[in-house]
Amino acid sequence: MRFYVLTVVVTALLTLGLTALVWKLGLRYRLYPEIRERDVHTTPKPRIGGVAMYVGVLAAFALSSQIPYFAIIWNDPARIWSILGAATLIVIIGVADDLWDLDWMIKLGAQFLAAGVVVGFGGIQIFYIPLGQQFVVSSWMSFVLSVFAIVIVMNAVNFIDGLDGLVAGVALIANAVFFVYTYLVARDTGAETYSSLASFIAVALVAVCLGFLPLNWSPSKLFMGDSGALLIGLLMAVAAIAFTGSLDPALLGDNDVFGRSQLLGAFIPILLPVVVVLLPLLDFGMAVIRRMGQGKSPFSPDRKHLHHRMLDMGHSDRAAVVIFYAWTAVVSLGVLLMYMGTSRDWPGDYWPGVAFLVIGVAACVAVTLLPSAGRRPATASTDPDTDPDPEPEPRTS
Repeated sequence: MRFYVLTVVVTALLTLGLTALVWKLGLRYRLYPEIRERDVHTTPKPRIGGVAMYVGVLAAFALSSQIPYFAIIWNDPARIWSILGAATLIVIIGVADDLWDLDWMIKLGAQFLAAGVVVGFGGIQIFYIPLGQQFVVSSWMSFVLSVFAIVIVMNAVNFIDGLDGLVAGVALIANAVFFVYTYLVARDTGAETYSSLASFIAVALVAVCLGFLPLNWSPSKLFMGDSGALLIGLLMAVAAIAFTGSLDPALLGDNDVFGRSQLLGAFIPILLPVVVVLLPLLDFGMAVIRRMGQGKSPFSPDRKHLHHRMLDMGHSDRAAVVIFYAWTAVVSLGVLLMYMGTSRDWPGDYWPGVAFLVIGVAACVAVTLLPSAGRRPATASTDPDTDPDPEPEPRTS
């Protein structure tokens, strides 16, 4: 565990310094687009914070290569180089889009190419689906399913990048819980080492988000832009697939490992990786259905994302962000507690986790539906008839 802590401390401090440097360079050389009519912010802000996060991720992997504890993740160097290669491509295309507003088809093509690099060259694929009986998928289906999963998660994370500190904080919470889960599963299954690629990626994401968040918290000094949001989505998807693929299917129904509930033990490996990106996936799905129902491209802008709706309800920017944090923490911790309860024979097995989840969701619903006092809902830019391009500039990370 101390090597994971060391990675977080070193990477977070480095990312913090790099973020400050990128911010100053962005202002000095005017590395930001002109403010458009649809934008919310009135002061030019660099949108290349993802570059600092990317270098932080590179530094984390470089550090891991020098620590024997992490030697297992370098046993297959092709996996690491494919991940870093895909991350490099995503950051390049993200920066280009943040500066010059690329066509969405170019961005989507680059995302599929990056996912193909990870899946095809790195071999990080969904080989089976851990739901009850293990459904082993064919090689071509594994490739297609894995690529689409990565692209969907990348876009889902990018879609919620609309408020200061939103993506960085949500990713920090989700990956912290995911790390604890992967660490516990490694210990519960009697693994030779608690080090794994999924755990390390989660820790690296926690670190870069910690280092980036101070300058991205409202009122932010810079945004992470598409380069940062897509990078986070890519790495979260890769970590989830790598973890799910590393589990021995024979253990999932083992009562001695996953407790008395075989059904929950079989569902947890795929449930928690999905839960940690539940809000982004929900927002992404709603946006795609809404836009296609209107005969528009699923990537056409609008002002109806979940965070926009919360602002329109009367929540302040910070309040909306904190509520998103709460939703992420409640759902992910609830599922984690369900796993801990059933694997450790707690009284009631997974029911303490269910109780936490129900109470937490009820509290989150109450807070979400109770707008901040003294703030009236925003309605000026929500009418598509009066605002032809109402989506505000992404204001986060």
